[in-house]
Amino acid sequence: MKEIRLRRSDGRNALASLALCLAMGAICLAQTTAPVDLSGASLEDLMNIQVTSVSRKEQTLSKTAAAVYVIDSEAIRRSGATNIPDMLRLAPGLDVAQVDANTWAVSIRGFNDRYADKVLVLIDGRTVYSPTNSGVYWDELDVPSEDIDRIEITRGPGGTVWGANAVNGVINIITKSADATRGAAVSAGGGSQGKAEALAQYGGSAGQTGDYRVFGNYSNQGNLTASDSHSAAADGWHMMHGGFRSGWNLSPVDSLTVQGDLINTSEGQSVNLVFANQLPLERTFNDAIVTNSGNILARWTHKQVNGSATTLQVYFDRTDRREMGFDEALDTVDVDLQHHMRIGTRNDVVWGAGYRVTIDHDLPGYDLTFVPLSRTNNLFSTFIQDEIALGNSVSLTAGSRFEHNAYTGFVFEPSVKLLWQATQRQTVWISAARAVTQQSRVEANLQADLYEFPIPGGGFGVGQVTGSPDNTTPERMYDVEGGYRAQMSSRFSLDAAVFSSYYDGLSNLIPGTSFFSVDEGPPHVIVPLVFENVTQARTYGSEVFGTWTVNTRWKLSPSVSAIHLETSNADGGTSISTALDSTPQFQAQVRSSVNLTRRVDWDVIGWHIGHLRDGGYGAVPAYNRLDTRIGWRIRESLELSLVGQNLLTPLHAEFHNSYEVERTLIERSVFGKITWKF
Repeated sequence: MKEIRLRRSDGRNALASLALCLAMGAICLAQTTAPVDLSGASLEDLMNIQVTSVSRKEQTLSKTAAAVYVIDSEAIRRSGATNIPDMLRLAPGLDVAQVDANTWAVSIRGFNDRYADKVLVLIDGRTVYSPTNSGVYWDELDVPSEDIDRIEITRGPGGTVWGANAVNGVINIITKSADATRGAAVSAGGGSQGKAEALAQYGGSAGQTGDYRVFGNYSNQGNLTASDSHSAAADGWHMMHGGFRSGWNLSPVDSLTVQGDLINTSEGQSVNLVFANQLPLERTFNDAIVTNSGNILARWTHKQVNGSATTLQVYFDRTDRREMGFDEALDTVDVDLQHHMRIGTRNDVVWGAGYRVTIDHDLPGYDLTFVPLSRTNNLFSTFIQDEIALGNSVSLTAGSRFEHNAYTGFVFEPSVKLLWQATQRQTVWISAARAVTQQSRVEANLQADLYEFPIPGGGFGVGQVTGSPDNTTPERMYDVEGGYRAQMSSRFSLDAAVFSSYYDGLSNLIPGTSFFSVDEGPPHVIVPLVFENVTQARTYGSEVFGTWTVNTRWKLSPSVSAIHLETSNADGGTSISTALDSTPQFQAQVRSSVNLTRRVDWDVIGWHIGHLRDGGYGAVPAYNRLDTRIGWRIRESLELSLVGQNLLTPLHAEFHNSYEVERTLIERSVFGKITWKF
């Protein structure tokens, strides 16, 4: 559900010192070890990486008018990350904060919380946000790291081609094709905190024109430390994941991909809840979470000789989730048609249409319910975008998406981008866009007893959250940004972006007029807290990252990002919850990759994350994080690795308590892994 909070319950020098230590260490290594080629990709190759998430067509990074970062499979392998949120920490401008062992808050350019609703997340074109809260259940997402081809991250609005919720950015996880993973692969690992994982996978040929892979993946995370710094929490996380991917070349111009997953998780969390059927009972206890999900996706692609292409994608997704006594069963069917074509010598057009239906069936929880308990929503969409060549080095891209959803009716999301490729190595771009956030089931139909309080003279009251089923106003964002991307030399590249965004009609909890009730237990006072679109916000900031190939076997990748966010209510009233205090204003990262020998590589990543202000949520101090990994390829098919995470401090907090979930403390950890491919 959407974040609801009531309880309101600099270290940059350290990062500079860390960077200096990394540099000194690598220089010493450079003097004692024969050079080994660090990567097959030169900076020229990096500038011409193909990305598809910005315009839903292949284009080189150097010709993309957006703030884009690509985490490739090699970066994922060398990071030692074992879950998707930790992989996303590699990207500049992303705010990744762990709440407990199985819960994360992930956002781009502000408004972070457990269910951040302004970032659209996809896996191979399948949308994985929940329409219940317009956020992402990160504990239900799993892709074996060996099967990820790349993660494309677009910072800034992407609603023109992807639709609602692609407001502050798009995260697109793209897996490898079946023919790229032939053969067998097994891996196993374990470490501190009860960490364990195992993967078994096999890929082969399916007839004369097809390929397939099947896999089984297991992972376990033990309990972390409770916020009192002494006792163990009850937030362990256990996952089983099985899946497949297959691909066929039906003809020289037709291809078909079919893939699917089944995932089961069992985990825990510490929560503080009001029991709606036992008022005024409120207590903190350990709650068990059980989820079961599955999906199947089919994609047909037809490519013509002239470069035009048509894609038809259909998927079905089923999720069952139980937590805090609440049961949700959600079915999604999505059909998406896309056509890419060139018109003449100047126009490159992408257009498409889609339909999605979601059906949910819910059972009341300890403190919440939905009215009604079941609902079917339909989403109709179409979009068109045209890239117009204005000259040999200048292009203009304009388009819009049009959607009709069950909550707010018709919405539109236009954008325009201008790109100037000053030289083969320098690109300047500017853009302007409008994006919207689709109203969630929580905002429309939730009824929850959030907290109870004593009344002077006797009795008690309850703060009750209520949705607004008749609200037809979407959240809106208007964004202007620009960027500069350059290969400064054969060894150094730079990518910088600046942005300014205005948000209108943001949903917030507004206190209503109190009244007396005799429902749900003894007579008591109810303070209604109603979702209304009355909040405005402004953000501005910048993101800069570079790649410095020091020599043939040592590479440094530094980045910094800064953001200023302020909110206000359009009616001048007082709101209950905002995301103002959930975003660090400054973040920095330095990543060092060194090949010690031809078969041994060493990676170190250091972060500085700014503090989260109190604002009634409880302040989270700034912290520095250091991860390292050393990998030994005994032979081409066999690798041993050792990973250390959070090495600078034994315990630290990364986020506030989140929607009644008590945060735990992130611990220093060590993890070893063996991978064998044959």
